[in-house]
Amino acid sequence: MAMPSGSELLLIFGIVVLLFGAKKIPDLAKGLGQGIRSFKKEMKDDEAPPSTQAKTTETVDAPKQVEPSSTATIVETPHDHVKQA
Repeated sequence: MAMPSGSELLLIFGIVVLLFGAKKIPDLAKGLGQGIRSFKKEMKDDEAPPSTQAKTTETVDAPKQVEPSSTATIVETPHDHVKQA
């Protein structure tokens, strides 16, 4: 789909002016700009690493290290017996 040419953009702008009136257009543009700005801010917050995001009151404990046991357990898997002809 191609971008609208200059005359098509003027026609679209004229229809918008007729529908909403010249006084409402700045308010519509302001609301649209605030919505886009808010959306971009939320997207940036979601992509930020956890250390830069707002800190919560919860603390995360470090993973506990498991010490190797002195006795080793060996587990054998049963072998499938295949009959050969």
